[in-house]
Amino acid sequence: MTSEDKNTAREETQQSGASQSEAERALGAELAPLREQIDTVDRELLAMLNRRAQLALDVGEVKKKYGAPVFRPERELQVVRKVQAANPGPLLGESVASIWREVMSACRGLEKPLEIAFLGPAGTFSEQALYAHFGHEVSGVPCPSIDEVFRAVEAGTVEYGVVPVENSTEGAVSRTLDLFLQTSLKISGEIALKVHHNLMASSPDMKSVKVVRAHAQALAQCQHWLSANYPHLERQAVSSNAEAARMASEDPTVAAIAGESAANRYHLHVIRPHIQDDPHNRTRFAVIGRYETEPSGSDQTSMILSVPNKAGAVYQLLAPLAENGVSMCRFESRPARSGAWEYYFYVDVEGHQHEPPVARAIETLRQNAAYLKVLGSYPSSK
Repeated sequence: MTSEDKNTAREETQQSGASQSEAERALGAELAPLREQIDTVDRELLAMLNRRAQLALDVGEVKKKYGAPVFRPERELQVVRKVQAANPGPLLGESVASIWREVMSACRGLEKPLEIAFLGPAGTFSEQALYAHFGHEVSGVPCPSIDEVFRAVEAGTVEYGVVPVENSTEGAVSRTLDLFLQTSLKISGEIALKVHHNLMASSPDMKSVKVVRAHAQALAQCQHWLSANYPHLERQAVSSNAEAARMASEDPTVAAIAGESAANRYHLHVIRPHIQDDPHNRTRFAVIGRYETEPSGSDQTSMILSVPNKAGAVYQLLAPLAENGVSMCRFESRPARSGAWEYYFYVDVEGHQHEPPVARAIETLRQNAAYLKVLGSYPSSK
């Protein structure tokens, strides 16, 4: 390159730098008033949020006076619906709901932080469901099994528990259904969570992996993908996906199937994301406790039924639902374990048990059923 070429290149670089500086100054000048407006709005938001928090504290004092519960899921759902209905945009409705759940959680936490049991360890989908429902201003208590979640709530060591009920791919979680039959606890809420399974390991590749571990449901939800991609690997069921992730973090021969939060918590490499066979895979969770919700305007009721052993018994049992205009949205059967080929039926219907059509149907069911247990009425997640 000649000296003339070098000078030309230097001049072009200087001109480019000058143009870039001018563009940055123009950008900064145009953004400055907008950023000032955002700062002003942020201060106004903070003032309003603190005003709301003080009102929540005042509400808490009134609740203490009358022994009312801190957490009322039907009331919180009504609040979310109101702000969504009043939302002028551009925020999406679900974004508004997420923001308000966290605002209510923070305000509720000023009254009394709730302790919530879930199937642990930390990083499970049950924990994700917990925070989706209650917000993050709560204390999650991990339990080694679904049985322990029920036991913790029944013993009063926590206020609520979150347990998986059914998966859109693999169906009902049988252990949860069996425990519903035995417990005196009520269902006070439900969470429908999108479930994305990820294959993860301590190494960025699968060369040293000999076994894949996960909860039995997760293994079943990914069985076709595993068969197509890693048919030679042994599959072992463990108590939870997060427990599988913890094991994988300590043993390079183990890969885990779990959620992204488990990968982050246990510092694992995600080998392949979203390996579930059904891309629309969802799991439904129930909130269990002693609280019985009031009608929210969009509820469903869960119950357990059994019928006398005679012809047409199931049809006769369910007829009162149709006669009272009550829609059934779930019907699941489980063996009664009596050795006599008898079954319990788990039924969800639309509406609250205190609403007249549902109340009339339940009263008739009591007369016709060999056994009836109402598990609770609660705001629907639909």
